[in-house]
Amino acid sequence: MDGSASRDRRRTSTVRRLLSATLGLLAMIFLVAPPAGALALPTPGQFVSNLDLECFKTSPYQPPAVGLTLRHINPVLSDLPTVQVSLGQRDQLCVPVAKNNVIPPRGTLDFVRFVDLSCYRVTGFSADKPLVLSHLNPVLRDLPRKEIRLTRPEQLCVPVAKNGVLPPAEVLRVVRHIDLLCFGATPNVPMGRPLTLQQLNPVLVGKIPTADVRVDYSRQLCVPVYKGGDSIPPEVLDIVRWIDLEKYDITAREMAPVDLTLRHLNPVLARLPEERATLTAAVQLGVPVAKDGRIPPG
Repeated sequence: MDGSASRDRRRTSTVRRLLSATLGLLAMIFLVAPPAGALALPTPGQFVSNLDLECFKTSPYQPPAVGLTLRHINPVLSDLPTVQVSLGQRDQLCVPVAKNNVIPPRGTLDFVRFVDLSCYRVTGFSADKPLVLSHLNPVLRDLPRKEIRLTRPEQLCVPVAKNGVLPPAEVLRVVRHIDLLCFGATPNVPMGRPLTLQQLNPVLVGKIPTADVRVDYSRQLCVPVYKGGDSIPPEVLDIVRWIDLEKYDITAREMAPVDLTLRHLNPVLARLPEERATLTAAVQLGVPVAKDGRIPPG
């Protein structure tokens, strides 16, 4: 009996060790690879280089008075001071598009197609910051580098959902923290290039047809900022801190008005009321750039 009990104890111990090892392996696999159906985060380079936003003029709207404290989060602009702004009138909605039928890769597309930014007028002190910009998107990567100088902040563009259509949870976790402060930038240089723009967001696919535009003068550089009171997860900060968009005027054909409702996604502005917005004309295109040779990793 004693020998039999000893063998049973050894077998039980062996089974426990095997079970423990198996559970440990499964835990490691779960941490390295997301569970089936979950979306893996794109790298900063994958996300930013595929983010093109077409900006539409909207019907005017004045939000409730909100004061915000903005801090720069891109490494190149870490020397710029904190900015205090109040939300002014909304004048644009910027939505994701593909250029010349070059669709972002699957996985990256799952995220960029839900980047909708509502832009409000703001004012502030001049940055007076010299920078060198280089294009990141494959369609425009042949354009030469350009020296610019930031002037004053003109817009704050913040994440919204359209018509109650929310991104999937993994995507919402990223896009709700994309806040861009748009500075005037000189000199204003025309790109002089025709492009074909195709809507990517599911709410606007079918409502706004693919359109040919001509890209004219550069006007702004939109850079990532942190809003006081926000809490950005580290892995999300590693992506959004690299989003720099240079905005150009575009010439486009007339469009039929598009009526939308907008709901703020960022936690700091989540209590603001739902907004109605009518898109009346395509006026600008934001394209991804790198500053001073600092390319987003990945």
